[in-house]
Amino acid sequence: MLLALGAMFLQQTFASLGRSLPTVIAPAIISDLRLDAAWVGVYVSLIAVSALIFQLGCGSFIIRYGALRMSQVALVLLAGGLSAASTGWIFLFALSAAIGGGGAAISTPASSHLLGRYSPPSYAPLVFSLKQTAVPAGLLMAGLLGPALTQSVGWSTTLNIAAAGCVLFAFMLQRLRPEFDADRVPSRQFRFSDFRTTFTSVLATTDLRNLSMACFAFNGLQTVFTSYFIIYLFELGYDLALAGLVFSVAMFMAVPCRILWGWLGSTSISPRSMMGGLAFGMAGSTLLVGLFGPLWPVLIVGFVASCLSATAMSWHGVLLAEAARLAPAGMRGMATGGVLSFGQLGGLLLPLAYSGLLFITESHGIGFMVCGAPALLVGTLLMRRSAQGDASPPRQS
Repeated sequence: MLLALGAMFLQQTFASLGRSLPTVIAPAIISDLRLDAAWVGVYVSLIAVSALIFQLGCGSFIIRYGALRMSQVALVLLAGGLSAASTGWIFLFALSAAIGGGGAAISTPASSHLLGRYSPPSYAPLVFSLKQTAVPAGLLMAGLLGPALTQSVGWSTTLNIAAAGCVLFAFMLQRLRPEFDADRVPSRQFRFSDFRTTFTSVLATTDLRNLSMACFAFNGLQTVFTSYFIIYLFELGYDLALAGLVFSVAMFMAVPCRILWGWLGSTSISPRSMMGGLAFGMAGSTLLVGLFGPLWPVLIVGFVASCLSATAMSWHGVLLAEAARLAPAGMRGMATGGVLSFGQLGGLLLPLAYSGLLFITESHGIGFMVCGAPALLVGTLLMRRSAQGDASPPRQS
């Protein structure tokens, strides 16, 4: 289990780094190519469209080829996306979003399928949360190293360095394949009906349907946060290095919080109540982020951003463990992909809404407030369902 956890932690770290790096260094790219900041929302929405398609269709490939092999495929796709973006051609930026978004999308269902085999059921939220700390770890690396490398060697070379790291780690995973892909089913065939089956399977039960709604709101807000926060600070007067530092500090806070929420969800608090509380935290933090102004002290801005990171960047382990627990036997990857597909819809629609509001109002604050509203609605739903009785099995302390 520890070896599987370590391998999937590093896989998700590279996936997070590869997906977020272009938006982290977006101010430099926007300035160099003379683009409007609203186009960032279009870029991340293209990523979400690609991710939605890949997550709906990857379940059969995970079963046929194995979770580790698909993890390697994910890393190679991410490397291709980063290299395409490094050219600076607008057409290849769109291709980068499609390839890189697909690679990042495969990484989570594949790692969830693998860890579901080795995790003790009563502590699955903790194990999955430990694995998912890789997401803020990758964002932390992007926030610290991305601006520094961009100022030193340029944004294009920075993207290519990250691409090389993804390819190198994909090769390093090869030695683990005989053990971790031992459950693959080579006779499994991909069918186009898998797209519909994956999507509709999570709508068949109330619990998976609620998880899907939560994933829509949480992932949409997370995508807005990681895509626009540095640009927001940059337009408030922060230089790129300081904005990246504030972002990195906020991402660092998500690491212990993911572990804490996973531990609480494994021991003393039901996963549903845990996610409901996080949803309310997201809504409140986003409201404060929307009120930022040039006169706000950096420490206060960093504190509020850390609160948003502690909630909007820290829900994954609890939600993914619940999705794996509720999935039919042998279908963890497909069920997880189905739930996450709703998250990709959030990652598609909320950034587009943000871009539209930014274009109309020229206000980042309004965009953050509006994109935090779905989390408030989901928190109310989850807490109401929790008060009616939680369907989760008893947890061991």
